[in-house]
This record gives sequence, structure tokens and C-alpha cells, in this order.
Amino acid sequence: MKIALIGYGKMGKVIEEIAVAKQHEIVLKIDINNADEFTKKNISKADVAIEFTGPHSAFDNVIKCLQFGIPVVCGSTGWLEKFDEAKEFCKKNNGTLIYSSNYSIGVNLFFEVNTYLAKLMSKHPDYDVALKEIHHTQKKDAPSGTAITLAEQVLQQITSKKSWVNQVSDKKEELEIISERIDPAPGTHSIKYHSDIDDIEIIHTAHNRKGFGGGAVLAAEFAVSKKGIYSMKDVLGL
Repeated sequence: MKIALIGYGKMGKVIEEIAVAKQHEIVLKIDINNADEFTKKNISKADVAIEFTGPHSAFDNVIKCLQFGIPVVCGSTGWLEKFDEAKEFCKKNNGTLIYSSNYSIGVNLFFEVNTYLAKLMSKHPDYDVALKEIHHTQKKDAPSGTAITLAEQVLQQITSKKSWVNQVSDKKEELEIISERIDPAPGTHSIKYHSDIDDIEIIHTAHNRKGFGGGAVLAAEFAVSKKGIYSMKDVLGL
């Protein structure tokens, strides 16, 4: 499989290492220093693109890949206000788009655990729930895309919570997300249910970026033979 890397920072380099170890070929690497090389001619050498940049460039990068007829796996967060537009563009162009707020296989299993626990806890109103996430100081968005996904899963099950807020809150209808930025920290997410009697807490802690990179390569392998819009839930068959 021939891969174009759109974004060649720490995450891009991890993806490259894992992809090459799996006998894939990196045919294009784009970062801020060679953005002018992101052309149809150059990217046409690739079977699939993996996009890990930032909230301000992700949407344009995704659209360009779809416009050029290249399946794209996007892991950038903080741009989802334009996600519906990207999905419509993908459908219109008969393209392939995989988006996940987190490509780690462990995190995606954690998403399933979170949903199931929230469903169980919805029957026990004596427990209040709050989220906490910790990332490295270079993380551009807060809360993280993973924390937002977790919060939205909770909101779907715990109907007493109406919305999430990224701050300490004493309002019962608000789901509190606390974001901390500490180095070094690849990512920790926790959901705690608290009552006067006890606490129930689930935690996912990433030890490094390899889980994210491995999942992104797995998603790229899935994308090359598909048309449509998918998530890691589809890739993993969850």
C-alpha cells in the first residue's frame, strides 16, 4: 500500500515507522515547510492519505484529498463544526473518508466500555458523573476530541445531563470536563461516577503514540478497498 502523510509531526513520524514495518510505502510527506507539494500529481502516487495536522487545516486537507480522488483517514480534532460539510463532499464525489477522534484500538474499546457503563449508571441518579483528560502541552484543542466523544456518549445515556462544559461546574445539568496540559503525557481520559457511598471510575492511559499510529495504519488498510464514510468502530467491527 502506498501512503501519503498529510502532516509530518510527531504523529506522522510514528505512523511512518509503523507503516514501513508493515511493508507499506510512504510516497509523500506534507508539512508546513512543503505545503505547495500537496498537488494532485504528487498525491496521485498514493493509494490512501493519512491526515494528522490541526484544527485550522484539517478540513481543507480532507477536501483536497477527496477532490483528488484519494481515500483519506483523518485524525485531526477540533474541526468538527465542518464535518457535515466534509461528509456531503465525500458523498458527492463518491469518495472515502474515515474519521475518528482517536485511532487507538484500546481507546475505541474504551468508548464501548464508556457507553455500556453510562447505560448502567443512567438507572442510578444518586451518582454524579464528571470527566477529566490530560494531554501534552502542545495539544492545540481543549477538551480533546477523545474527551468530547466520551462526553457525548455519556450525554446520550444520562438524560439528566444536558450539555458538557470545559470547566468546573456545580450545575447538575452540566457534564464537567476538566482539561489538563502536562508534559510528557500522550493522553489520559477518565470518567468518574461519584456518590456519597462510593466512586466508580474508568480510566484509559496511553503510554506512547504507537497505539494511535497503529490504529491509523489499520484504518488506511481498511479504506483502500471501500467507498463511503466510516469510523474506527467500522474498522474494528465493533
